[in-house]
Amino acid sequence: MTRYVVLLRGINVGPTTRLPMQELRGMLEAMGGEGVRTHLQSGNALFDHPPAPPRWLAVDLEQRIAAGLGLTIPCIVREASDLRRVIDRNPCDLTDIDPARFLVTFLSGAVDAEKLKDLDPVSFAPDGFQPGEREIYVHCPAGVRKTKLSHAFWEKRLGLTATARNWNTVTKLAALAEAE
Repeated sequence: MTRYVVLLRGINVGPTTRLPMQELRGMLEAMGGEGVRTHLQSGNALFDHPPAPPRWLAVDLEQRIAAGLGLTIPCIVREASDLRRVIDRNPCDLTDIDPARFLVTFLSGAVDAEKLKDLDPVSFAPDGFQPGEREIYVHCPAGVRKTKLSHAFWEKRLGLTATARNWNTVTKLAALAEAE
């Protein structure tokens, strides 16, 4: 079995995107997931499953959510061990940075450096970003709600599905994945 992490985008942020975690757990179990756990109410889950391409698992879950709840919810699935890589390869110095204002924007594919080369970091100040392998690290010192470097910005720029988690959530998910 392989442990996977699921990151759903945009659930439980308004009355039209309600997805109870019990239903999410049930859908993951129906996909063959075992040991399903959720973290917070914002669409974070861990589960064990026979090895499968993460993209296939994401599509399966997206289809189940659409069929069961009538919601179109983008899903990113990664092997849970990939969270350790994301943490270990963080290119940013987190000294004196509020982890709630430091985001990892997870992407459905690899970062294409060509699509980033004309971005002027000064135009996003005080926010900053650093590309990773399949993620973008974003620091929003004035707060994450009004940043121009949102998941929607990255989706449009890179042509990929994106969803962000703050550093506290990323490290907590990694700890949960490694604890069992």
